[in-house]
Amino acid sequence: MAAGMTFGNSGPEAFPYADEGPYGTPVVHKKAGLTRRGKVAIAVAGVAVVGGGTIWFQVHSAVVAKDEKEAAALQIQMKKLELEEMRIRNEQASIEKKAAAASAEKIQAAVDKCVKDSSGQIGKGYGSPSRSAVVADCKQQYETADGSGMQAAGSTQDAGNAGGGGINSPTLLGLVAGGGLAVAVFARKGKKAEA
Repeated sequence: MAAGMTFGNSGPEAFPYADEGPYGTPVVHKKAGLTRRGKVAIAVAGVAVVGGGTIWFQVHSAVVAKDEKEAAALQIQMKKLELEEMRIRNEQASIEKKAAAASAEKIQAAVDKCVKDSSGQIGKGYGSPSRSAVVADCKQQYETADGSGMQAAGSTQDAGNAGGGGINSPTLLGLVAGGGLAVAVFARKGKKAEA
């Protein structure tokens, strides 16, 4: 067999270290872009970011909705407390007004009785008191004797005219303190739920 002869389908063997071109072995360039593994990694990261963002948005929306519901409930409770406070003030003002009216009626009856008893001295002669002097003396006598009722009536009228006045009822103060405590408890529960 000769060195240059070939049998079958095989062609002549090329020399493995022979130059293919005039400038050396041609460089084989790899295709630009990501590998299959890189593409899979980017797809997984994208799905994770989108899924995490969606879950975060849903959780955030639920927390905001819960906070809005709690705020609305607190507002309703505060309105109820304000209405209860107004009701108590109105009841107390009504009671004080009735007491002042009863006291004023007692004073007027006593003044009328005093004037009636003293009417025999009016105009009897020189130096006798006039009717207005007798009425003034009787008013002074009975109003100073029961001045507490008149002061209560005066303070009730002033409070009614001033549009509320001060808080002077222990029950009212208790309700306001209870309302403040309820607000504090709800606020604390809201903070614990967020954490």
